[in-house]
Amino acid sequence: MRAKFCVLCCGLTASVFPSHAQSVAPAVITVRADQPGAAVPKTMFGLFFEDINFAADGGLYPELVKNKSFELPEPLLGWRALRGGAALEAYQVRTDGPANPASPHYLRLAARTASPDAGVINDGFRGMGVKQGEEYTLTLLARRPAGDVRRLRVTLEGDKGAPLAEAALPLPAGAEWQPLTLTLRPAATFAKARLRLVLDGAGTVDLDAVSLYPKTTWIGRPNGLRPDLVQLLKDLKPGFLRFPGGCIVEGRTLSNRYQWKQTIGEVASRQPMINRWNTEFAHRFTPDYYQSFGLGFFEYFQLSEDIGAEPLPILNVGMACQYNSAELAPLGAAGPSAPAGHDHAQDDPTLDTFIQDALDLLEFANGPATSPWGARRVAMGHPAPFNLKYLGVGNEQWGPQYLERYEPFAKAVKAKYPRVQLVSSAGPSPDGASFDLATKRLREMPAGLVDLIDEHYYARPEWFREHAGRYDNYPRTGPKIFAGEYAAHPQGVGNAKNRNTWDAALSEAAFMTGLERNADVVQMASYAPLFAHVDAWQWAPDLIWFDNLQAYGTPSYYVQQLFSLHKGTRVLPVQLPAGAKNGQDGLYVSAVADGNDVVVKLVNYAATPRPVQLDLNGLKRPAKTGQAQVLAAADLQTENSLQEPRKLAPAVQSFALKEGRASYRLAPYSLTVLRVASQKH
Repeated sequence: MRAKFCVLCCGLTASVFPSHAQSVAPAVITVRADQPGAAVPKTMFGLFFEDINFAADGGLYPELVKNKSFELPEPLLGWRALRGGAALEAYQVRTDGPANPASPHYLRLAARTASPDAGVINDGFRGMGVKQGEEYTLTLLARRPAGDVRRLRVTLEGDKGAPLAEAALPLPAGAEWQPLTLTLRPAATFAKARLRLVLDGAGTVDLDAVSLYPKTTWIGRPNGLRPDLVQLLKDLKPGFLRFPGGCIVEGRTLSNRYQWKQTIGEVASRQPMINRWNTEFAHRFTPDYYQSFGLGFFEYFQLSEDIGAEPLPILNVGMACQYNSAELAPLGAAGPSAPAGHDHAQDDPTLDTFIQDALDLLEFANGPATSPWGARRVAMGHPAPFNLKYLGVGNEQWGPQYLERYEPFAKAVKAKYPRVQLVSSAGPSPDGASFDLATKRLREMPAGLVDLIDEHYYARPEWFREHAGRYDNYPRTGPKIFAGEYAAHPQGVGNAKNRNTWDAALSEAAFMTGLERNADVVQMASYAPLFAHVDAWQWAPDLIWFDNLQAYGTPSYYVQQLFSLHKGTRVLPVQLPAGAKNGQDGLYVSAVADGNDVVVKLVNYAATPRPVQLDLNGLKRPAKTGQAQVLAAADLQTENSLQEPRKLAPAVQSFALKEGRASYRLAPYSLTVLRVASQKH
């Protein structure tokens, strides 16, 4: 990516209309159930994750302490001394005698005399969301080099410092680092709690790796993810998960790029890095935005597995963000493989560096325990391969510099992993000279080097309605299409006033009927971005919004869900009235077979009800009733919110058919999904 309403629950009626109600003749829609067409890929509708809008730290990754190991360039970011440190003799970050040489910074606190103010507070990520009665595990490393401080007084505090949970944590004697653990149980639910640590006595204490982590995580996994957010993802039944970005992959400079090898292994040893979205937008300036990498590539693979999605990692192709520095790694020449575990972070990388990272990632994901990088995966607790089938080469680069790097990159990967599907980039725009160049050159490359071309489109809602037929006339041979990032922006791309309106979502639904109709061309599609924290976002609109305790799906979320849950297995031909085109007068239609079921999706982008007559031609023994799921709102500015998370959500109904025919009234401004099964007898 770049820089008073009413839900009409009776979105369509199941009865034949009385003649006086039919002011216009119904549009006859014939679905040829006996002429199944192209297969609908299992990966058709998926997810795109990028750490923007506090999506990872402060969101999906539920660590509550910000800057827990004091390793940020601003080492006390997230921390502050009580009353300005007046009761402390020492309040400083040091590196002499660290607990972990890979994470050498730690915090020293010293007090001449005992004081209730001899301590520090961590504010978390726009506060810490804690729930009454649930358990939160405090872990830290501590040593007591001098004095008589025998314990830390630990407090989770709420509004105006009111304690939500309190406990004493005994400290070990001596100058050796010791791991300590404590469980806190808040007496009340609070969205913006803080953690307070106070020396109980006079003396000196060193602290490092201070973590406060909820015991309730997705499937109870240690270092696990926030359950409500993962459940929202799983409920979409996604075909794939694209990660870790997005522009995160590129970085403003190559030194700021995302390096997957820095995000695996022991969590405490992963080095944090500035988030490239922190100061990108003046209107959403967020200088405290960093990546801890507690959520790293291993956890992304686990998440993909948990939600039943194919993992689709995107790797840097030797190019920093072209909207920032546009820094390029030299092309170099194919050289010898680097040894396992080799760290390129301090190198002057050439393209060979990036190619080797890709080969190592494939070994990490798919290699046996006897391989160097496969052994790293096994050591992290996943003996079985992740069965990685897709790999993205670059995020959304463009121009000759990308093309001349993509080809040797692809050749090297395909030489060792010929069955891996490679995703290439058509750039950030859906048209124009750079798009045309990329499309032409990628299609001209040797067979097998380009499996999918990633097209991105952020535009106003009307663009999506007007381009629902975009892929009707695309080539049916050669590389397939990955619609990797798209969303309707009502106020224009990058505008801070953008909202997740029903107008945007319904326009996306109209466009998605065109994706579905052309499933032989479009193999994958994902809305972007995925997550946004209501108090810490940089980009809008987004699919799912959350605060520190709650989350909700937008109207676009429910559009995505309806398409994904009903994507079917085969495209079915749809015949409209003579002379009518799909999208004409705001009516958009697509249909699929799903086993023995027929699924028809209809978008009515009109302010009035629309009568339609459905004819399921060729469906053997059609059932006498079917199911309808309807998203409808007369007000196109309708939005969901934390207060009304399902203000606009699907309404489920049944409807009657007679010999595979039915008459309906589509609600104004509605998406309707009709499912009809064949009778068994």
